[in-house]
Amino acid sequence: MLARQAIGKKLAGVAILGLCAIQAYAQGTAPQEKPAALVNGEAIAMAEVKAMLEARPSPVPLTAAQQRELRQAAVDMLIDDLLMRQFLRKNALPAQPAEIQKEIDELKIALNKKTMTLEQFLREGKQTEEQFRQDVAARVLWKHYIAGRFPEAEAKTYYEANKVLFDKVFVRASHILVKVGPTAPPMEKQNARNKLETIRQEVLAGKLDFGEAAKKYSDCPSKEKGGDIGPFPYKFVVVEPFAKAAFAMKKGDVSDIVVTDFGLHLIKVTDRTQTETTTFESVKDSVREVIAQDMDLYQQILAEQRKGAKIEVHVQ
Repeated sequence: MLARQAIGKKLAGVAILGLCAIQAYAQGTAPQEKPAALVNGEAIAMAEVKAMLEARPSPVPLTAAQQRELRQAAVDMLIDDLLMRQFLRKNALPAQPAEIQKEIDELKIALNKKTMTLEQFLREGKQTEEQFRQDVAARVLWKHYIAGRFPEAEAKTYYEANKVLFDKVFVRASHILVKVGPTAPPMEKQNARNKLETIRQEVLAGKLDFGEAAKKYSDCPSKEKGGDIGPFPYKFVVVEPFAKAAFAMKKGDVSDIVVTDFGLHLIKVTDRTQTETTTFESVKDSVREVIAQDMDLYQQILAEQRKGAKIEVHVQ
């Protein structure tokens, strides 16, 4: 998990999809010891489960039931990891040693900027170098797979439609929310809209401060901060209609009424920043990562693989 997260963040600059939990391969497992699970005949050793649990120690003592629950969660993660590795071995081009080394070298550079060595990184993640290389190899396989899944023309179209995300543009906004559900009666929706439109007109006329209006009228906990929800990127933090409205505005603008599943919003953009100016060529690997995350591809594949897999779980 640690290796995957660090590499993923370095490549995409956002919380993007990756492959693996920490995989600690069993050393010297007794022949008679039962595996924790079998996935299509491939074993997950008890030592792998133990290593995963030790990498995430609980800060407080756990009951027996809680320990069983954590073991089961660890086994499920390892099963998913192995299912994905099996899928990629069949459906992606092999990872070449030079590609694996390139990923490792790039990670070393990223770690060096944080004054951390690879050895320190591995110690923190409780991984050996060999286990880490297995994680990186799986990462390369995933890159090969999505490169075939999303041809360059498709990736470029996505990049152009979402360039503000890859340029690391962040908008800071405040909002006023009037809660009304998608299935609310038409009259309730109209009353909410009328209320918010009245507030909007008073704000635009300078009769009412936006922050004070949020404190008085908003149904969102952010009302305590005058509606401020902090800075956010174009995707994966706020819902799409909210993001589209906010990113289409200039600093100081107040939106028309924006409808989301949470209700009706007025949005005021209070800041807009940009840290990069990218080209498609410079970020195309990251673009494919984000497309995969956007469509939840990893979970789709796992769900399909679980349907046809033969999985035997032995750990209790």
